[in-house]
Amino acid sequence: MSGHSKWASIKHKKGAADAKRGQLFTKIIKELIVAARMGGGDIEANPRLRAAVLKARGANMPKDNIERAIKKGCGELDGVTYEELTYEAYGPGGVAILIEILTDNKNRTAAEVRHMLSKGGGNLGETGCVSYLFKRKGVIAYDAAKYTEDDILAVALDAGAEDISTEGGAIEVMTEPDQFETVMDALAKAGFAQEMAEISMVPDTTVKLDPEKTEKAMKLIETIEDNDDVQSVASNLEMPDE
Repeated sequence: MSGHSKWASIKHKKGAADAKRGQLFTKIIKELIVAARMGGGDIEANPRLRAAVLKARGANMPKDNIERAIKKGCGELDGVTYEELTYEAYGPGGVAILIEILTDNKNRTAAEVRHMLSKGGGNLGETGCVSYLFKRKGVIAYDAAKYTEDDILAVALDAGAEDISTEGGAIEVMTEPDQFETVMDALAKAGFAQEMAEISMVPDTTVKLDPEKTEKAMKLIETIEDNDDVQSVASNLEMPDE
């Protein structure tokens, strides 16, 4: 099974436990605006916008907020222009970190990212230094307390899923990006309610550090995730057993 699962599961639970609803809405609104700006406001014709709307609905964002963000992206309402950036970095123990950004001030964000990395025992790398270690995948998570892997397995594989794993209280279904929506819809029609669904960067393999470096790397990743301009953080850190 895929080595990313523990990190994805813990990240999901951390997000739910933190309940930083306002911050989460801010990040999703940025993604809605950029997705609509780049691919138009038609959800059916814009896969990136569909994925952003799904994330918004999963976070219980009001429909009015979603529609307003899409209109801003399409230029129907005044809004801020966001720039997409990707930073590649190393954390404690040399762990790879990939940071995806949406910002209205790249100089401010660059300074903040450098500061967080420096303070957390990491450093910024050159373009391409860690991105080759990751692939973009669709990840759909289900509550392992509600379903078993066997319940989901047949439906997911028949719909085109690539991998299924159970760790950390979550059953995770992985797909290629172009199969993400098909698999998610098939599972929804079969009666499975997802806890989380997103297209994100997933490491091909993970690295295991000693407990002290693992704790430092986890703290750094969480600090970076909490920055308002950071949309997602991917790492090849192998998470400790719970």
